[in-house]
Amino acid sequence: MTRGDLAGQVALVTGGAGGIGAAICQALAEEGAAVLVGFSTGEARAGALVAALPGTGLHRAVLTRVDDSATLYAAARSVQQTEGRLDLLVNNAGVTTPVPHDDLDGLSDEWIDTILRINVRGAFACTRAFVPLLRSGGGLVVNISSVAAQTGLGSNVAYCASKAALDSMTRSLGRALAPEIRVLSVSPGWVDGEYAQKMPAEAIAVQAGRTPLGRIARPGEVARAVLAAATHLTFTTGCVIPVDGGRPLG
Repeated sequence: MTRGDLAGQVALVTGGAGGIGAAICQALAEEGAAVLVGFSTGEARAGALVAALPGTGLHRAVLTRVDDSATLYAAARSVQQTEGRLDLLVNNAGVTTPVPHDDLDGLSDEWIDTILRINVRGAFACTRAFVPLLRSGGGLVVNISSVAAQTGLGSNVAYCASKAALDSMTRSLGRALAPEIRVLSVSPGWVDGEYAQKMPAEAIAVQAGRTPLGRIARPGEVARAVLAAATHLTFTTGCVIPVDGGRPLG
């Protein structure tokens, strides 16, 4: 792929300074996009990523607290005033916590509400806030989902449900926002990012062993799927792109 495919375009990545988010920001910046690194609490970390991205002066950090719609509308106004456009929104912000699926009492009401608020309502609210900007330029929304939506296997029951809801929302919004805006899910399996790196090595080895391709994904592989959605899959909307090494087959 020729470098600079996204030159002149503006992309916003929520949760942009995390492991997967940072890889997505890097890939988009390398292709010439002006990258808005969305953050909720880690402003210093987002600022450090902005400074490290290729394309000096193109990028900036933007407060995108996805469970606060007022903050999101303020961010949209800021983008309108500063960049004047938005071509790509990546709803990457998400949360979870490990709870065995058979430990029903271990999954508290508070965690259920938090997971659904951030992973589902947050993606919807962010999309809603930026639709006017996206619509003006024929934009794209990419939701970062998970193979857990399909398999029902993941960090906890609520997390699996949240990603299934996100994929369903991708289909609904793909229909509702067409033809001006395309909406896709990118659905990784286990990724060698911040969450996986907190897990015991033997647990990751088990997951790799259950994956036909014999390993877990690298953050850059998820980023390249987002990039492909923006640059190559231009007649694709309302569907889920797997980046899971064939995990549902394992």
